[in-house]
Amino acid sequence: MKHFAYILFISFLCCTHAATQYGSFAGADYSQGIVFVMENNQIVWQHEAPESNDIWALPTENSKFPFGKGVLEVTRQNDTVFYYQSESPIFACQRLKNGNTFIGECNAGRLLEVSPEGKIVSEVCILPEGVSDGTFAFMRNARKLDNGHYLVAHYGDEHVREYDAKGKVVWQVHVPGGPHSVIRLPNGHTLVTVADKTQNPRIVKLDKKGKTVWELSNKDIPSEPLKFLGGMQYFPDGRLLFTNWVEHVNPDQRNHLFLADRKKNILYTLKNHEGIQTMSSVFSLEEKGKSYH
Repeated sequence: MKHFAYILFISFLCCTHAATQYGSFAGADYSQGIVFVMENNQIVWQHEAPESNDIWALPTENSKFPFGKGVLEVTRQNDTVFYYQSESPIFACQRLKNGNTFIGECNAGRLLEVSPEGKIVSEVCILPEGVSDGTFAFMRNARKLDNGHYLVAHYGDEHVREYDAKGKVVWQVHVPGGPHSVIRLPNGHTLVTVADKTQNPRIVKLDKKGKTVWELSNKDIPSEPLKFLGGMQYFPDGRLLFTNWVEHVNPDQRNHLFLADRKKNILYTLKNHEGIQTMSSVFSLEEKGKSYH
């Protein structure tokens, strides 16, 4: 019995350590205008990136991210590998399997595929007919799907929409509160992080009919720490890494980052950190297997 109790005690210590230390990740700090890499609770690299809402940590250790009205891919030595400049604010980018980069131009409403040399190889405009400027709130996160369609979080009019390759809406769901980031899972479900327009920040999982089949909100977490949910990364075992942007409320206690499991247990929280003001996106450097971002 003593041996069994000892095993339980050691297991508790290991779990406690895992819950307080997550390891390495890349992040975007929207308010400071930087992207960064954190290892063992220390920022080991950073780069200027005004109003950045998206970041990808690539297998090469390069980072790809939007910056104001452009997209960059840079090495840890700050050498530029990819550069795209726009006249429109950009909040979404994505390295595609063919090596090209997907870019969502917010005000212009353009969904682009750009070659490594910076040449636009395909584009579709999703602005409503007769509209030439979607304004700053038109879209936030967006992704190109494997079927050639596009999944877009329309923060301003509080909808998530899927567009076909020609820009036609083929699926849409009203998401009150302002959808910020979207992930399409292999089973067809869609994860959405929601902001603070209705004071109910949350993450919802929508089925193919648009019905909410899972939700994580302040009802599930003591002290109601969620303020405005931004970028996220989903792992096949059901864990979800997500950011909590706090600039609108400026609380004394800044809970920047959470890791939760499918049962809504909080496995990790990154709280007040002297090098971080707000976090708008995250990408784990720890997870070596397949993930969705």
